[in-house]
Amino acid sequence: MGVSESKPYPILSDDEPVRAFNDIDGSLTYSYANYLNWLFPERVELVEGKVFKMSPAPSRVHQGIVRNISNALVNYLKGKPCQVYFAPFDVRFPKESKADKDVYTVLQPDICVICDKSKLDDRGCIGAPDIVVEILSPGNTKMELLHKYRIYEAFGVKEYWVVSQSDQSILIYTLQDYGKFQPSKIFTLSEKVTSSVLPGFELFLNDVFEDLG
Repeated sequence: MGVSESKPYPILSDDEPVRAFNDIDGSLTYSYANYLNWLFPERVELVEGKVFKMSPAPSRVHQGIVRNISNALVNYLKGKPCQVYFAPFDVRFPKESKADKDVYTVLQPDICVICDKSKLDDRGCIGAPDIVVEILSPGNTKMELLHKYRIYEAFGVKEYWVVSQSDQSILIYTLQDYGKFQPSKIFTLSEKVTSSVLPGFELFLNDVFEDLG
């Protein structure tokens, strides 16, 4: 996985803030330093320097699923070192240098669990979370399954949970010792999922998809 070959966008000390999404040039490669200078209302993510506009404001059902999973994780993690965060929350994936100008991938997972507090700063997380949870919707399925999958795998996310609203299911990819994701079976209603990252944690699928009507 490498940063795109297209021309990097320079950082100038007198750069004006970018206030309109349409002023972004899709042929250029942008860094986190550029990203910090964008003041337009659209939510975006950077994938190897390319800008991807996120789906419109999440639906009520999407938010309900985030709430139910987050509540289960927060309750389990009380008194434990890991912490739960949910979007909007920037996760930066540095290849070598952590300098803003050298970071070309910035994602906003729906939910993430971070156990290494040294990865946290006032702007979010720098480095791979231990667990990432993404809730799929018709507008973001391709992004989640293609772009994000390989980023999370390459940078060492230990577990990647893919939650399907339409199927009311969860698929968990677990990072193996050789650096590749291994998929679980697909968990559906009446079943429960566990986590190799969080021993003893159990999440019942019925609880994930309840009270969403």
